Amino acid sequence: MRFYFRRLLLLLIAVLLFLWIFYISFTDPRMQTVRTAVQAWLIKQNIYPCVFQKHPMIFEHGDHHYYVLWETSCISSTPFLEWWADNTNSTTSLHHFVKPSYRKIDDHHHRYTAFVGSVYNSLHIHYKINDYRFSTNQYTIRRRNMSERSRVLVMADNQNESKRFRRLLAHVQNYYHASDGPDFILHVGDAVQSARKLGDWQTQLFSPMEDVGAYQHRVPLVFVPGNHDHDKRRIQDNNNYYMDMYYGLNKTSELEKPAVTNGSYHRFHHSMSIGSARVIVLDAECPSEDQSAFLLHELQSDAFQKAHFRIIAIHIPPYIEYWDPYAWNDKGEKYWGEHIRLEYDPLFRKYRVDLVVSGHQHNYQRATVHRSTNPGSADKITYAIVGGAGGDLDLKQVKDWKMYNVTYFGHHFASLDIEDRRLSWTVHSITGSIVDKFLIET
Repeated sequence: MRFYFRRLLLLLIAVLLFLWIFYISFTDPRMQTVRTAVQAWLIKQNIYPCVFQKHPMIFEHGDHHYYVLWETSCISSTPFLEWWADNTNSTTSLHHFVKPSYRKIDDHHHRYTAFVGSVYNSLHIHYKINDYRFSTNQYTIRRRNMSERSRVLVMADNQNESKRFRRLLAHVQNYYHASDGPDFILHVGDAVQSARKLGDWQTQLFSPMEDVGAYQHRVPLVFVPGNHDHDKRRIQDNNNYYMDMYYGLNKTSELEKPAVTNGSYHRFHHSMSIGSARVIVLDAECPSEDQSAFLLHELQSDAFQKAHFRIIAIHIPPYIEYWDPYAWNDKGEKYWGEHIRLEYDPLFRKYRVDLVVSGHQHNYQRATVHRSTNPGSADKITYAIVGGAGGDLDLKQVKDWKMYNVTYFGHHFASLDIEDRRLSWTVHSITGSIVDKFLIET
């Protein structure tokens, strides 16, 4: 009898140990790819219950609106987004209940989007997703006024390397303490390797951000499209699964915004304010007369010219130095950014842009140069390339523009702090060391 109980005890210990190892493994962020694959298989077998495939991700949508995206594994019958605000006069707004737009991507990916706003004179925005089957936690978006410091996490080109991206996000989390996290995330493109693969979106963007920091619930993303992120064909149902956060932005400033239901191509270019800075977002991959007219109008606008700092965000840099030599020379990729350098950059300099932020090239470079040909001028523009959030590095030089002050061959992110008349830029390596920093004061 004693031997029987001993064997039973050993079996119980073995089962508990197995369950403990299973739990540790499947809750480890590094196991997200396996976890996602298992969950997807269970859902297809109708074994797994209806769940959130993608928890809410919030994007800025101009100055006074936010765009919230989430996804479930089944059709939600009565979903709605509930939001309310703490106002500057110490009052709380009424609760708003927004019915989301729905798009079926496939049988197991059901995407919902809704707008929050307008949020004039609001200090904090609170929101949550409700459904009879499940609901999210309450999330809070912190809004700053112009005189307060606004903190921006800047990164790009994490595609195809989720392990490195997770490691980078861990350093981001250590840098931005929970009580003093970023107020915006400026992602300068190439978040995934293939816009047509649902698995890439899950494992290369949504899951790493959910598992490490989960900033996307409460920190609005300013998304700059990269050449890997969206299908540029002007046809319906063209695999733009998640890239319509700015659709209709330039049509109206209120909530009557058209929803994308068929994935058709839309324009990304728009502008918005972060503290005392004005930011113009451009689509490097799709130059058009419409974007050129928009850019000139925005550069000349009072909002841009009266801002203390003027910033351009565009995926492809005007001046590329490092790339794959074969793709650069034989496949014609040297011409991808030619319109940016020849058409847009003279306008950047003419209208006193302070900072041009790009990705695309997988390393870090920074150039601070005179806007004019007068060598004695104190009027300068800075070009920063931040393409180091995880993708394989570009190490081979294909062009020498003789302008870059700093070049760093390593993975990194940048922290951009804007406070009244002070702009501070610091670049951190994936190991936590400081790679570069500069300060602009007006």
